Amino acid sequence: MKKLLSVSAALLCCLAATGQTGLTISELLYQPFSNEAEYVELYNNSDVAVELSDYHIIRWVGDSLGKHYKLPAHSVRAHDYVVLTKDAASVAANYTVRYAGKVVECQLPTYPNGGGSVILSTADSAVVDRFDYSPDMHSRLLRDKYGVSLERRSFSRPTNDAGNWFSASSASGYGTPGYENSQSMEILVEEASFAFSSDIISPDGDGYQDWLEITYAVDDGTLMAKMEVYDAQGTRVRMLLNNGLLGTQGSVRWDGRSDSGALLPRGQYIVQTIVYDTTGTRQLLRKVVAVML
Repeated sequence: MKKLLSVSAALLCCLAATGQTGLTISELLYQPFSNEAEYVELYNNSDVAVELSDYHIIRWVGDSLGKHYKLPAHSVRAHDYVVLTKDAASVAANYTVRYAGKVVECQLPTYPNGGGSVILSTADSAVVDRFDYSPDMHSRLLRDKYGVSLERRSFSRPTNDAGNWFSASSASGYGTPGYENSQSMEILVEEASFAFSSDIISPDGDGYQDWLEITYAVDDGTLMAKMEVYDAQGTRVRMLLNNGLLGTQGSVRWDGRSDSGALLPRGQYIVQTIVYDTTGTRQLLRKVVAVML
């Protein structure tokens, strides 16, 4: 029986404090549909192939590393994905699996719905990556998180940066096992570059919070952006900026109305901004705003 290695939580956080090269955690389905299988997706963020059997997934118990799950033999090509699951057929039945050969069956810890840790180590128990997940990382507009994976947005940002994870998109079927994440984005601007006048808009004509003002200031004047408003069902209701050149500063207003000019009903809405540059690199920003009438 393997000797359990006790490691402080602070040390593990330090190990996963920066963006990873080599094998790193990319996606997690920790709350599958009833009787279906969880999965962990890894990404080889390097220019050479790596051997999966050189790694373990480790169960985190309290403040210690618990049971080690040795991963099976499988070559992961440079800049490619591998999906770990107890039941490949379950994953294929619930998600689009483009590359069946990238889904590998193996033993894994059970990941609690209330939050936990995914820990990847070498065979000698040296932790190479760690992801502390929480239900709070999901979209606040999701009424039901069953069957929705958490996707990593960028491999240049730290694994344990909470803002680096988000719910897989509905368009992708709420999971992308074995291929590029639906929420994959790199960092072109800081989120603080876009400032919202309020979290609430009250377009009743009384002169108070009748519109939302979104002001921005960015360093790169060549960036373009699309800014849209979506309702809680994921339907676009208003286009605020359609592939416009941002410049270094500016502002956009929303009056609480749809594209047709109709006043939108009370509820929560998402202001989604996609910023992109001339190379095609994109970054996604989202902000929840409540319409109060």
